[in-house]
Amino acid sequence: MSDARGVSPYPFREKMARVLWACVQGTAFRFSLHNFYGWRRMLLRSFGARIADTVRIRRSVKVECPWNLAVGSDSAIGDNAILYCLGPITIGHRVTLSQGAHLCAGTHDYNDPGMQLLREPIEVGNDVWICADAFVGPSVHVGEGAILGARGVAMRDLEPWTIYFGNPAQRAKPRPRLPPP
Repeated sequence: MSDARGVSPYPFREKMARVLWACVQGTAFRFSLHNFYGWRRMLLRSFGARIADTVRIRRSVKVECPWNLAVGSDSAIGDNAILYCLGPITIGHRVTLSQGAHLCAGTHDYNDPGMQLLREPIEVGNDVWICADAFVGPSVHVGEGAILGARGVAMRDLEPWTIYFGNPAQRAKPRPRLPPP
């Protein structure tokens, strides 16, 4: 996408990196064997992602701009999840992103006639569960231990140790704290 003057928001170097990553993701990443988590971590790291050694990322996960991704230990990212890392996405320790979960760290300034690209960060705390097909939007902080239920949509911060459901996500009830690992 370009602004009203036709100028791309992406520098040439980033465009080239995105093309190279798309080629790697569409082949070596996507067609890797089911449990080759180390291989996929290595591929992501080679494009600047900061991924702990115990992270499990499924081969059908879609990552845009992996250099803006950080994932803590013992986290798992399920089939067909989307990590749209136009801005930084930071995922804590022991986080589960279920199948089809979508984290989107980019939007546009609707007050600007050129709809300028905004690269807003997403932060996901430790011990969080983003359930199947849930969506987390730009600038959202998901507090430690929070759960966003299946197909939930979080466009505002989620409080720690709280369970949310719906579109928009509404607080349902507190979640009991987990014992320390």
